[in-house]
Amino acid sequence: MSKQPHRCAWADGGDALMAKYHDEEWGVPQRDARMLWEMLMLEGFQAGLSWRTVLHKREAFRRGFAGFEPAKVARFGDEQVEKLLADPGIIRSRAKIDATIAGAKIYCDMAGRGEDFADFCWSFTDGKVLQGTGRAVPVSTPKAEEISKEFKRRGFKFVGPVIVYAWMQAVGIVNDHALTCFRRKAS
Repeated sequence: MSKQPHRCAWADGGDALMAKYHDEEWGVPQRDARMLWEMLMLEGFQAGLSWRTVLHKREAFRRGFAGFEPAKVARFGDEQVEKLLADPGIIRSRAKIDATIAGAKIYCDMAGRGEDFADFCWSFTDGKVLQGTGRAVPVSTPKAEEISKEFKRRGFKFVGPVIVYAWMQAVGIVNDHALTCFRRKAS
């Protein structure tokens, strides 16, 4: 019988999808611009809810939002919004749906000006992964506040410092795996 690896406490509750997400994605430095944007949008849907809820609906979100292809989402109109609002597989918040469509337009505008979203996201840390203490994990940091302000300045919604910090953890801009977690050194 194989011994289970020691994970961060939030991923060790018996939910196989959460464990897989923790083991394979969370905290892994993500350098793909589209994926960074997708995760930022999903973190926005998490506002007021749990990541577990969003994660279990992620495939439905991907179907509803055209694989999170920004150029496609940026063209969504009333018909697509109504379809999303009727989709029980996702979180049906008009404000969050509208924010995702607006976020796609911002992403596309940045790309049209030659600004790569991945380069932009990683510019705040000079491309380096920030190392959390592995002990008490904050809900926000001054760096998250800085990034949040810049996202808001550009017009993104649902990007407060707490959401941004959760996103930073998810996409590996910060390594907040617990000291005892088997992923701590791998991230």
